[in-house]
Amino acid sequence: MDLRISSSTAPLSGAGLARRAATPQAEGNEVGFSSALKGALQSVSAAQNHSSALQREVQMENPSVSLEETMVAIQKAQVGFQATLNVRNRMVQAYTDIMNMQV
Repeated sequence: MDLRISSSTAPLSGAGLARRAATPQAEGNEVGFSSALKGALQSVSAAQNHSSALQREVQMENPSVSLEETMVAIQKAQVGFQATLNVRNRMVQAYTDIMNMQV
């Protein structure tokens, strides 16, 4: 059994997009909130797909895929999904607050 954890334990790639959205890029190639959110959602989806693929390989007893690597991928996907869910809940709450304001 391989007990080494691969170096693919980097944080989600979409996490830094929200910080970069505040500063427009040169030459009219601006990164807005919607594209930052889209990138974050795509990275969460990719993490979930990767963890599902690793789970399938572990279930098929592929010797090149370790259980530890699979568990780390599952946790990454779960953390990313929870963060996405919190962002969605806060956006819905902000929308509700704005709609309930009296003008």
